[in-house]
Amino acid sequence: MNITIDQIRTLLLKDLPGEDAHIRMSPLGRGRSSEALKNATDVRKSAVAIVLFDNQVSLSSVLIQRSTYKGVHSGQVCLPGGKKEDFEDFLHETALRECVEETGLNGSELELIGELTPVYIPVSNHHVHPYVFHYPSTPLYKPDPREVVEVIPFGVADLIDDALIKRTDILVKEDYTLKNVPYFDIEGRIVWGATAIILNELREVLQRF
Repeated sequence: MNITIDQIRTLLLKDLPGEDAHIRMSPLGRGRSSEALKNATDVRKSAVAIVLFDNQVSLSSVLIQRSTYKGVHSGQVCLPGGKKEDFEDFLHETALRECVEETGLNGSELELIGELTPVYIPVSNHHVHPYVFHYPSTPLYKPDPREVVEVIPFGVADLIDDALIKRTDILVKEDYTLKNVPYFDIEGRIVWGATAIILNELREVLQRF
């Protein structure tokens, strides 16, 4: 697949696959965000950044591996992002700030080109809003060592490959394992949960090209 930034920008302006795409990569038993939100209280708003950049062959993007900490997302491979701060008027500002903090990319070069459908995460009570950015130059990463173990670039077109979608059991607590969880095998990493849900919507957007 040889798709350009302008083509993705156009696709993001059309009707999105939405929660139908989410369900296909959701852990078993998780329903639609819109339904779960009806019974949720004190929901925390957050945002993540999908950064698209050109290499010599095709578009690439980037994931991060979080550091180990006391929290439900400790050590996971995910998109750069985090919770909205009070001083931020818009959630895309949150995505931009967190991306800059976690990857070290130059924020002035990140151009917002669209957004995807928000995802509610019951275990952390976060409503995650994904924003898509274009980064026009070669990325030079300076990850925050307190938050990020590794920055993981990957080819966007790889998301189209059905072979990357696999299933496995995932230990989420010492006494609790999620069975037969769908995930993306990206650069040998298990990418599951909200990140896989978001990436699957991007995958289905790309499949329209």
